[in-house]
Amino acid sequence: MSTLAMDGAGFRSAHPLSRLFLGLFGAERLFAATALVLLLMIPPTLLAMAFDGRTLLGENLWIKPLKFEISLTVYFLTLAFFARWLPAGMTETRWYRLFAGGVVLSTALEMVWIGAAAAHGVPSHFNQDIPVMAAIYPLMGVLATYLTSSSLIYGLAIRRAGGLDLDPAFRFSVIWGLILTFALTVPVAGGMAAGFPGHAVGAGDLRVPHFLATHAMHFLPAAGFVVGRLLPARLALPAVRLFTLGFVLFVAYSFVEAATGNAFLALLF
Repeated sequence: MSTLAMDGAGFRSAHPLSRLFLGLFGAERLFAATALVLLLMIPPTLLAMAFDGRTLLGENLWIKPLKFEISLTVYFLTLAFFARWLPAGMTETRWYRLFAGGVVLSTALEMVWIGAAAAHGVPSHFNQDIPVMAAIYPLMGVLATYLTSSSLIYGLAIRRAGGLDLDPAFRFSVIWGLILTFALTVPVAGGMAAGFPGHAVGAGDLRVPHFLATHAMHFLPAAGFVVGRLLPARLALPAVRLFTLGFVLFVAYSFVEAATGNAFLALLF
């Protein structure tokens, strides 16, 4: 499980936040360390925002690096948390270490690209005016897909792991939250990159379905956790399955609505 003394007296007596922190490093050291590095990048980015008043499309140039630092910190912390339910010994295998190292490298290259674009005052995404940026953009898409695939690997691995002492509804929500993070994000992001010159289409904003898709790994487990405690066991799993179906349809609806130039939920008002 861990090189840390996870069940030692010192661990048990530690502050709850310290136990959570140590638990994340115990389950998946590399992803937890990556999250920590990204977290430590946030204060310098906030300082850059404070001292660099340049804007792009009405926003400070350093907003995009900041958003990516926050979202990727949450992403890697979530994976490190769910790593406790991976098959025993999986994170120590050679193939996993190579895969996880590639994910971290992809993240580093993404952040260098986004940070360099901000420093030079140019868009990192949808930039067809600068040949170098236009040439790099497809490669960054490939790296982003590889990065996101770690949620798919985790979902499939947890599904394969037997004997987990988890409520069935919560286990289902964790597995499908991870799988759908990849399965929904890739087509939504691919559609944004291939079919549109930017995230705005008329009054629609393609960032809405993209946000929903990338956070399936949070929305679904949260729903599974709550439902598992509010409903009897015979109803909890069907309820989570229904919620999952509804979530997929909602992401699809929000994408179609944004792609056709409508503001989010405009059809309901």
